[in-house]
Amino acid sequence: MSTKSIGVAVIGAGMAGKAHAAAYRSASAVFDSTLPEIRLVSIADVYEPLAEATAKRYGFERHDTTWQALAEAEDIDVVSVVVANRLHREIVEGLLAAGKHVLCEKPLSDTLEDAEAMVAAANNADTIARVGLTYLRQPGIAYAKQLIESGRLGQIYHVSGRYHTEYAADPQAPMVWRYKGPAGSGALADVASHLSYIIEALGGEVESVSGGTLTTVIKSRPKPIGNVVGHERGAVSEEREPVENDDYAAFSVQFANGTAGTFEASRVALGHPNGLSFEVYGEKGSLKYDFERPSEISVFLADDDLANAGFRTVILGPSHPYWKDGLAMDAPGVGIGQNDGFVYQARAFLEEVAGIPESESLPRVPSLAYGLRNMQLLDAVAQSAAQNGAAVKIGK
Repeated sequence: MSTKSIGVAVIGAGMAGKAHAAAYRSASAVFDSTLPEIRLVSIADVYEPLAEATAKRYGFERHDTTWQALAEAEDIDVVSVVVANRLHREIVEGLLAAGKHVLCEKPLSDTLEDAEAMVAAANNADTIARVGLTYLRQPGIAYAKQLIESGRLGQIYHVSGRYHTEYAADPQAPMVWRYKGPAGSGALADVASHLSYIIEALGGEVESVSGGTLTTVIKSRPKPIGNVVGHERGAVSEEREPVENDDYAAFSVQFANGTAGTFEASRVALGHPNGLSFEVYGEKGSLKYDFERPSEISVFLADDDLANAGFRTVILGPSHPYWKDGLAMDAPGVGIGQNDGFVYQARAFLEEVAGIPESESLPRVPSLAYGLRNMQLLDAVAQSAAQNGAAVKIGK
């Protein structure tokens, strides 16, 4: 790798791929430490018109149509892998073998076997491999974690959360890779994979899950006519294919510290484009967060004056994680969204690649082992559902 610059590329030019591309473009403009020059080299996608358009849109030098082209390119040091989950293993292993630093989107894969192999490849590589878990970098969620760890809420009694989305609620939405794969690879993997790592960030390590429920309410979908990007609708044919995985998932957890919680995820919840929310209840206080209102968090403290007791709305600002210097206009209440989390993630990843010391305000991106842990929790939910809700220990 050049000591004077870092060449970056993204494989996958869909919705999340664009988020990675935009994040690399903005990474040098946030926080204080100085990155070397970031060269925006290539966007790769098997659908060449999309690769070309995305590269042009985000200022990348060129486009490619295979991950092998990125692996062979001497001017590329860092690659984000943002393609269908089942393709992750081959690409990540190939890029690591070629000496590239890799940032892989969650979940690591669609099978534990592949995820374990990816972790092994990362452990044997001379370069860095990390997994993208962007919600940990939302100021409200990071602040909730700080508040819990400080002891301000006291012993945590229970946690609940949900991630409601509507991208699959239309029965005429075209068949794409998200609707293929075994039980647990649908809403559980696509949506609850975010919820599950937030669960452990707030409540601690999960020991077991129970009450696993996986439901498919839309049984078939029409075949698309042409290429489909992200959650786009597009033209469809009259021929339909069966949906293989889950539209809705629910489960309960038992944390190792004795805390309990209940959670659900849906991709068919009309009215919620991106409805992630959770509540944490403790002996000294409680908190609530709703990503549909990402610039605020609700906090209740039991030692408040009884005449004024109740949840207070805290407007996030420079005194909270990621806000100061993480936004161009970093005053309180100016607004933040999911795209910002990708920028903070890209910045943290590039700092590690560049050898810049980790700062308290910008933690490192999690390892692939963390991503494997995330998948083990989801696998336990799928096992519980297959056993009519029986309790299943994580990693068993």
